[in-house]
Amino acid sequence: MTETATLPTVSTKGLTRWVQLGLGLVCMMAISSPQYVWTLFTKPLGTALGVAPASLQVTFSLLIVLQTFFSPFQGWLVDRFGPKLLIGVGCVMSGLSWVLASYASSLTMLYLTYGLIGGLGTGIVYVGVVGQMVGWFPDRRGFAAGVVAAGYGMGAIVTTFPITNSLQAVGYQMTLLQYGAIFALVGLVAALGLKPAPVSDVAMRDASGAATLAMPNARGASLGAMRDAPGSTTGAMLRSPLFWLMFVMMTLMSTSGLMVTSQMAAFAGEFGITKAVVWGLAALPLALTIDRFTNGLTRPFFGWVSDRIGRENTMFLAFGLEGLAMALWLATRTDPLLFVLLSGVVFFGWGEIFSLFPSTLTDTFGTRNATRNYGCLYMAQGIGAIFGGPMASLLHEATGTWTTVFAVAIAADVTTAVLALLALKPLRARYMRAAGQA
Repeated sequence: MTETATLPTVSTKGLTRWVQLGLGLVCMMAISSPQYVWTLFTKPLGTALGVAPASLQVTFSLLIVLQTFFSPFQGWLVDRFGPKLLIGVGCVMSGLSWVLASYASSLTMLYLTYGLIGGLGTGIVYVGVVGQMVGWFPDRRGFAAGVVAAGYGMGAIVTTFPITNSLQAVGYQMTLLQYGAIFALVGLVAALGLKPAPVSDVAMRDASGAATLAMPNARGASLGAMRDAPGSTTGAMLRSPLFWLMFVMMTLMSTSGLMVTSQMAAFAGEFGITKAVVWGLAALPLALTIDRFTNGLTRPFFGWVSDRIGRENTMFLAFGLEGLAMALWLATRTDPLLFVLLSGVVFFGWGEIFSLFPSTLTDTFGTRNATRNYGCLYMAQGIGAIFGGPMASLLHEATGTWTTVFAVAIAADVTTAVLALLALKPLRARYMRAAGQA
C-alpha cells in the first residue's frame, strides 16, 4: 500500500508543518551542491579524463536537462508513492551520483553517474519537496515554496569552502566520494521524517476527479488566489503564443545564468582571479559562496516585489540588473574585489526566474494543471543548460576569449528585459481580457 492510500487527517496548523518545512529545507540543501559547485570540479576532471571543456560541460547539461525534462512525471511519482519514499530515493541517487562519479574513468561514465543519476535524483527531490510544502502551507504557499527553493539556491554555501579545501588536500575523487556519501545520508535521514500533506490542502481536482500537485517553484499570492480558477489544459496552453514567448524568455535567462554557474572557474582563470585573495579568502570560492546567498535571497525577494508592482515590471528590473551587472563584471574583470562583489549581483538578478516565471505562468493559465503546465515551461532551464554549458565552451574555443561569451549572455539578459515590457505585458493583458480574467 502506498503512502497516498493512508493520507493523514492532520491539520496544516501547528508545529507539524514547521517541522516538515525544516526537513524539506535540509533535503533541498543536500542536493544543491552537484549544480552549484560543479565549476570547482571542471579543471581536475578535465585533466584526469583528458577531455575538452565543451565535452566535459555536457555533464552539467545532462544534470539540468534530466532534472527539468522529467519534472511532471517525477511530481506524479511523489504524489503516487508519497514523499518519504520518493524524496528519500532522490536524495540517495543525488549523493550516489557523486560516489559513482569518483570512480569514473571515462567521459561516458561521468555522463551516466554525475549527469544521469544525479539529474534524475535532484529532480525528484526538487519537485517533491516544493509540492509537499505548498500543501502544508495553504495560507503561506509563496513563503513556503520560497524557503525551500532558496534552500536549493543557497545550500552550497556550507559546502563551497570545505569542498575547495578537500580538492586541494585529497583530490577530486576522494572529495566526490566523501561528500557524496554525506549528502546521501543527510538527505535520506531528513526525508524519512517527511509526511504527506493533507489531501484537502495539496490536491486540486479537475472535472474527472484526477488530482494534481500544486505548482513547483510558485511565488506570491497568485497560487492561493487562483486556486479555484478553472485553468487551461496543457494542450491549450501549448497552443498559445503567449506560452512560447515565456518559454523563449526563460530559455534566454537560463542560458546566461547557467553559463556563469558552469563556467565561472574557467573564465576566472582567464581573468587572473583564480589565485587572488579577497578579505583573506580565496577569491573564487568566496565569490561562489556569496553567489549562493544572493541566488537564494532573490527568489522570495523579487517574488514579493512582483506581487506589488506586477510580474513584467519586476522582470524588466531584475533581468536588466543582471545584464548591467554582467557588463560591469566584464569591464572590471581583473579586479578581484569587484569580481567577487559583482558576481553576487549577477546572481541576485538571475535566481528570481524561479519565482517570476512560475507565478506569471499560473497567473495566466490557472492552477488546475499547474504541475504539468510548469513542467513544460521548466524544460527551458534544460535548454539553457545546453547553451550555457557546452555551447558556451565551444563559443569560447572558437573565439579564443570569454568576452564574446559574456557579450551573448548580456544580450540575452537585455533582450529578455525588453520583451517583458514590450511583448509579454501587452500580450498577457490581451489574453487575460479575452479569457475574462482581467
